Amino acid sequence: MKMVLSQRQREELNKAIADYLSANGYQDALEAFKKEADMPGEVERKYGGLLEKKWTSVIRLQKKVMELESKLSEAEKEFIEGAPTRCKRSSSDWIPRPPEKFCLTGHRATINRVVFHPVFSLIVTASEDATIKVWDFETGEFERTLKGHTDSVQDSAFDSSGKLLVSCSSDMSIKLWDFQQSFSCIKTMHGHDHNVSSVTFVPQGDFIVSSSRDKTIKIWEVATGYCIKTLVGHREWVRMARISLCGELIASCSNDQTIRVWHISSKETKVELRDHDHVVECIAWASDSAKSSINAAAGADNKGSHEGPFLASGSRDKTIRVWDVGSGVCLFVLIGHDNWIRGIIFHPSGKFIVSASDDKTLRVWDIRNRRNIKTLEAHSHFCTSVDFHRNHPYVVTGSVDQTAKIWECR
Repeated sequence: MKMVLSQRQREELNKAIADYLSANGYQDALEAFKKEADMPGEVERKYGGLLEKKWTSVIRLQKKVMELESKLSEAEKEFIEGAPTRCKRSSSDWIPRPPEKFCLTGHRATINRVVFHPVFSLIVTASEDATIKVWDFETGEFERTLKGHTDSVQDSAFDSSGKLLVSCSSDMSIKLWDFQQSFSCIKTMHGHDHNVSSVTFVPQGDFIVSSSRDKTIKIWEVATGYCIKTLVGHREWVRMARISLCGELIASCSNDQTIRVWHISSKETKVELRDHDHVVECIAWASDSAKSSINAAAGADNKGSHEGPFLASGSRDKTIRVWDVGSGVCLFVLIGHDNWIRGIIFHPSGKFIVSASDDKTLRVWDIRNRRNIKTLEAHSHFCTSVDFHRNHPYVVTGSVDQTAKIWECR
């Protein structure tokens, strides 16, 4: 498309060219140009350097246009690939895709943990502002705030029915909340001597397992609120403790760079896993559905496959490791994050691992091929936590930027 200049624009362009010729000492060309363009007298000062200015701004705009065009083509590709109707993928292959569905704002400090309610369309966020907030992930609406802790809330978890919520805090306490009617705190448990960093229910719901900076793991009876057992073995802060799906094993990870697996019944250490070379921040048990993908990734040959149970761990060494707890070996390592890994979870289908990191991204890993297949620029600051809904196609992330984001899977 040819641009047609108006009379005034042509005169301005001629004057800018004349100024350029004059400023660079091209006198003969200037005289000839003035004669041909019929330009009498001197060029006014306002045209000084105008040609160079226009030229550089055109280059700058061209670069911006190219950037926007590449963003647009990426968005179009995302749109085409992402919608299940266009590319017939089964829901077991759906993964979180940008942009986020909702960005939840309201906390006044870092969000340390995000968890989905097992039954209702709710999520819970635990924050350093000493509060727990409840949100509806289908509408993005804020529901309520649970207040009671006097310091940073580090972790929270639901029992399998979703009727009870447990939380733990730097105030050294563990609190149990009624999540059916009153949403009030029904028990406070004391016993740890330092920051309580993680808490979870055993699958049957009658016990709670907590871990702390005091280097111990404690088992509590829900009915009485009593601590019935303390597990000692880690040499540093125990960052997280998680129960296996069968309810028989506790896995814990620590600043001592190890992961320990304990028998709940005997309270003895079954195995100690040591391959990370920095603090191990987070762990996640693999569901049975992940067994074939993990075996494929580990290159299990005809001699027989790994039986598991399997565990994934994320560390400040920027790697994710997948372990066969049965034999105590690391099967493979996922490398790609540019900073500490703070949260990991298995996709319900068992085909993927989703991880959150201080590099501000959420990453999706194809287990079978051991590769990062999707990177979402999730937050404007460190990502601290991630959860995947068991039955609905949603992922939630929390961050130091004080927001939680809901991501839809397609």
